[in-house]
Formats: sequence, C-alpha cells, structure tokens
Amino acid sequence: MEAFYLHLLRSCAALPHVAAVHAHLARAHPNASLFLRNCLLASYCRLGVGAPLHAARLLDEMPRRNAVSYNLVIVAYSRAGLPALSLATFARARAWARVVDRFTYAAALAACSRALDVRTGKAVHAMVVLGGLGNGLFLSNSVASMYARCGEMGEARRVFDAAEERDDVSWNALLSGYVRAGAREETLEVFSLMCRHGLGWNSFALGSIIKCCASSSSYAAAGDVGGGRIAEAVHGCVVKAGLDADLFLASAMIDMYAKRGALTNAVALFKSVPDPNVIVLNAMIAGFCREEAADVAREALGLYSELQSRGMQPSEFSFSSILRACNLAGEFGFGKQIHGQVLKHSFQGDVYIGSALIDLYSGSGCMEDGYRCFRSLPKQDVVIWTSVISGCVQNELFEEALRLFQESVRCGLRPDVFAMSSVMNACASLAVARTGEQIQCLAVKSGFNRFTAMGNSFIHMCARSGDVDAATRRFQEMESRDVVSWSAVISSHAHHGCARDALCVFNEMLDAKVAPPNEITFLSILTACSHGGLVDEGLRYYGIMNDEYGLSPTIKHCTCVVDLLGRAGRLADAEAFIRDSAFHDDAVVWRSLLASCRIHGDMERGQLVADKIMDLEPTSSASYVILYNMYLDAGELSSASKTRDLMKERGVKKEPGLSWIELSSGVHSFVAGDKSHPESKAIYRKVAEMVSKVAGISSREQDLAGCHSEKLAVAFGMIHLPQSAPIRVMKNLRVCRDCHSTMELISKSERREIILRDAIRFHRFRDGSCSCGGYW
Repeated sequence: MEAFYLHLLRSCAALPHVAAVHAHLARAHPNASLFLRNCLLASYCRLGVGAPLHAARLLDEMPRRNAVSYNLVIVAYSRAGLPALSLATFARARAWARVVDRFTYAAALAACSRALDVRTGKAVHAMVVLGGLGNGLFLSNSVASMYARCGEMGEARRVFDAAEERDDVSWNALLSGYVRAGAREETLEVFSLMCRHGLGWNSFALGSIIKCCASSSSYAAAGDVGGGRIAEAVHGCVVKAGLDADLFLASAMIDMYAKRGALTNAVALFKSVPDPNVIVLNAMIAGFCREEAADVAREALGLYSELQSRGMQPSEFSFSSILRACNLAGEFGFGKQIHGQVLKHSFQGDVYIGSALIDLYSGSGCMEDGYRCFRSLPKQDVVIWTSVISGCVQNELFEEALRLFQESVRCGLRPDVFAMSSVMNACASLAVARTGEQIQCLAVKSGFNRFTAMGNSFIHMCARSGDVDAATRRFQEMESRDVVSWSAVISSHAHHGCARDALCVFNEMLDAKVAPPNEITFLSILTACSHGGLVDEGLRYYGIMNDEYGLSPTIKHCTCVVDLLGRAGRLADAEAFIRDSAFHDDAVVWRSLLASCRIHGDMERGQLVADKIMDLEPTSSASYVILYNMYLDAGELSSASKTRDLMKERGVKKEPGLSWIELSSGVHSFVAGDKSHPESKAIYRKVAEMVSKVAGISSREQDLAGCHSEKLAVAFGMIHLPQSAPIRVMKNLRVCRDCHSTMELISKSERREIILRDAIRFHRFRDGSCSCGGYW
C-alpha cells in the first residue's frame, strides 16, 4: 500500500494532484503511517508557492509528528520567502523537545539568514551550544553561514576559527560573506589560505573571488584602473584549475572585465567560449552597456539578435540589459519591439524591466508611455519611483516630478539619493528655493547630505534660485568635490555677474588638481567673462580649452564668444568669428550677434543678420522680437510695424512673458496684464504706488508701465514678505529695459533687495543699482 502511494506522490507535478492523493489517502487509510504522512508532507513542500500553507495544515492534522515533519515545513516556509512562519514552526518544534535535531536547527538558521534576523539567529546559536551540538561540522557551517549572510563577519570568523573541523562549505561560507560585505583584503586573505589548504580551486570559490574583483571598490583600492593585473591573475587561476570551460565562471569573468573597463578583454573571452548559453550572452550584453556609448551599445543589439537566432529564451536580465542598450543607442523603435517581447514573455511586472522601460520612454520624450509603464507595475519600489521622477525632470516636467516625489513620500517610501538629487534639480529649474530647502533637510535626516551628487544638486538649486551666497557656503562645506561641484559654483558666480569671483574659483580648481575642467567648466568661465565684459580673458580661456585640454568647442561655447565680442562692441570680429566657426549655419550664434547689434544700434548689420536668421529659422519668434525692439530703439516705427506684420503673416507667435515668486503659501505666477490672481487689486495698487514714487507719472501711464509680469510679481512680494527678506522673482524671458530701470529705482525707493532671474542671467538690485552694471 505504501509503495503504491509513494509512486503516485512521485508522479505529482502540481498542487491539485497532491491534494487528490491526499484526499484518497485520508478516506482509504485514515491511520496511515508516520512515514507515509511525511512523504505526503514532502510532496506538498516541494511544490513551491502556496504549497507550504497546505503542508502546515497537514502538519496540524497529523496525530503523530517527528523531527522530519517539522523540518520539512520549516524549510518549505523559508524557501517560499516566509521566514517569520518558518521560525514560528521552529518554536512549535522546540515545544516538543524530543523532536528537535540538528537539521531543525539548521533549517531555523537558514530562515534567520533569509530574514537577515541576526538577533533570532544568535538565540538559535545559543540553543545549539546549550544542546551540545556546537562542535559538529554541519551546524558549525550553518551558524557561520547565518552570520555571514547577515553581515556579521566578526561573529562568522569567530565561529569559523573555533570550529574543530572544516570543509569546502566552511571556507566558501566565509569567503562569500567577505565578498558580500565588500571586504576586499579579507576576501583575498581567505582565498589565499584556501589555496594553501588545496581547497581554493573550485567553481564556487573562484566565482566568489571573481565577484570581489569585479566590484568597483576593488580595483580602485588596488590602483589597478581599467582591468589589468588582478583580473588577469584570477583568469589565470581559472585556467590553471581547468575550469575555463565552466559557463558560470565565463559569465562572471566577462562581467568582471566589463566592470573594470577592460571591454576588449571581455569581448576576447566571450569569443573564446565555444557554446555560450543565455547567461554568458547576458553578461556580454550588459558589458557593452557599461561603456555608455551609442556605438558600443549597438554591439549589444546585435548580440541580442544572435541570442534570438540561436533559439534561446531571453531572461528578465536579457530584457533589462537590452532595453538599456536601446536607450543608450537611441534606438527607440527597437526598444518598442523589445517591449512587445516583454509582454509576450509576461515579464512586464519585473521591477528592473519596468525601470528600463520607463528610462527608454523618458529618453525618447514619450513620458506618457513611461508613466503608463510606471502605473502598470504591481510593485513600485524606490528604483521605479526614481526612474519616473528622473524621467519627468529629463523631459522638463518639473511640477510633475515634485508631485510624484511628494506622493512617494506619502506612500511611506524612503527615497534614495538619486531620487532626491533629481527632484532637487527640478527645484532648481523652477527656482523654488523653499521646496529645495525642505528636500535638503530630508536629505540631511536620511544621511544623504554627505553624497557629492546631493551637494552638487543643492548648489545648483541655490544658484538658480538667486542665492549665490548659500551656494558658495554649501560648496565650502562639502567633504568631497568633483568637477561638477567646481563647475556648479563657477556657473553660480558667472550668472550673478561676479566674473572675478568665478575666475578665482576656477584658479582654485586648477590648483586643487581634483579633476581637469570639462566643457561645462569652460562654458561657465566664458559666460562669466561675457557677463563681466572680460574680453581678453574670455578669448584666452577659449583658446586653452582646446590647446591645453583637448576639448572641442560646442555651439554654446561659440555663442558665448560671439556674445563676449558683441557686447564689447567688436561686432565685425564677432561676425568673422561666426563665419570661421563650424556653426556658421546655426541660428543661435547669429541671434547672439543680432542682440549685440541692438545694444550698439548697428542697424545695417542688424538687418543683414536678421535676414540670415529668418532664412535659417523662419518660425522662431526671438529674432523677430529683437529686430522689432531694435527698430523701436532707433525710432523707426514703420520698420517695427512691418516686422510685426511679417510675424503675423508667417504665423509666428511671441512666447508670453511669465514671472513667478515662491512664498510660504506656494508658487504664484503672473503674465503681463494679469488680473486673474485673487489679490490682483492689491497688487495693482502696490504697483501704482511703487511706480509713482520713482516716476511721478499719470494714472494712464502707470497702468501701461505696471502691466509687465515681473512688476506684478515684485509687488506681490512687497505685500507679503517682511522688510528684511529679499524678493526673488523668476522670469522665462529677458527683462526689458523699462522694467530693469524701474527695478533699480524701486530697490532704492522701497529700500528692498530685488533678485530677478531672466532667461540669461541674474539681476541683483540694491540701492538703485544692478549687479549686471547695465551690461546685459
């Protein structure tokens, strides 16, 4: 009878089948033996998800139980990811002291490892010692493994050293624990001892040491940048052990070389593998993605096609890696096809694939599709939230990024440093300093303030919000600075008109020799020289950028030089520079020259430049507006009118001026002539009061002068902010001359500091003068 049921149970491949055998056994043989009931229990336990609960019910119904009965359920709960239930079953087993054996303790220790519950693990360790089982090799290994998995390497090493007997499992538990803890020196020491004992030449040990060498901290500590000696020595050990055909080790070594920047070695190793499986192919695809270069990422796309042509089934890792490659290569159409395959293989619920899909759609500008992927995921962890927040920032959906961040915090999620850095950049773009300061406080509370990326984002936020002093203070407080940190504070000084301060910081950066300046650093320096009128210095820095640092100028650098020369009145030199540059057919550089023509009243050159721009960009409103204002300045009203008519004829619309100010009540926005604000009557009264103080003009003229958006925002700030607080206003367009002059006078008559950020730079008005010195 037992043989018949045992045969049935061995053939059961699904839960309903085991349940059917169970029902038949209960009816036909209610007094079945303990052995047969344990076999039924084992059949439930091996079926995975959902089955442990059926096994637990069977355990409760059994009239007799032994250690095997409890051990089966303890292990089943642990493997199903239910360590709390596993330990609760262990406690029940201990209540019957006679049924606890060394396998029971080993199962309980394994449950503590899965739960990372070192406190309970120590209690089980004490029970093992009190039970006189602590000297046995089997439990000694279980205890050491538990401590190692929980990160308690000091305790693991003490158990290992005290053991009377050791085997491969003992050494491997200690080795893998040190690798997991990132303890490079200890890992190499243990591996060396294993080799002396003749135990290190096995797949598990070599896999662990390869993982250790693959970590970025390993090669950084060794000073062995870009692969080299350590990786090749480990590779040599694998070959010497005769395990170079082991596909697991091959994939690990490919990953090791790729992570260390030795992609050529990784490719050579990959090509030497005679019959690579999907794991090896995945490692190589991921290796190509680590270069973060479009041409290299396309190699990954070709490898994925090879994977399919071989008839292999892609895994979750295959999809997450190839989606990243599509994003890097800009192959968004290919990425959408991969998304279809993800759906076909039912992997759409995987968080890593979900994150890669969000990144893909964000990178292609399809944020709505990315948002749909985000909302469709059954589990939204911190990685997913960070991806969608970063995607919103990347697509300039800054308000949405802030809203999502607040939603994630309300959901009880603890944001990581990348999420906080992204949302801080959103605050910088919106110039909402109060919100940025709240996020900075959260970063300090979470311990993220020490991260360089977080400090860089805060500097950027302060600078964009008009608080150059706070940006400088944060920079000085940073323990670790990179090229982004230096560039951010240089840019801060540049956009606030502190050109000499920007040059001083740049010289300090060169003296510190932390990192060579990059394109962004030089762009900030050229901006500082342009805004400060430092022509000779600017041209010198433009020259050394390529000559000494090998950095090719971009269109932004060339535009800065044109602006530098044009503002200094050297219009002919600026035009010659454009014609000799690689960007002579780009409207942006010509528009900069047109603005300078307006400043210096060069109508003839300005008309020619305007015609050139309109040929290049016939629908761009900025050029028409500059030309229109240039005619007005010269008193040529008919030409100005013709320019406006030409805009209407070509369907060109001027971007509306928008100004905003952040108070404790939130962000308040205004457009020209805006009367939609709930306090508009009080705002216009304040505008009239301020303008009448400085101009003494009629009521009708007050209305005309007071309609610009920045004046409305400043008036609102005057009403609500205390006398000691500076008024910080942001505008999406350049400030007009009338408003600039008015702000200078208001700052003196009201005895208030006004900080106005326009599309180009900051204007800091104090006591009747501006930080730009009228040079904007």
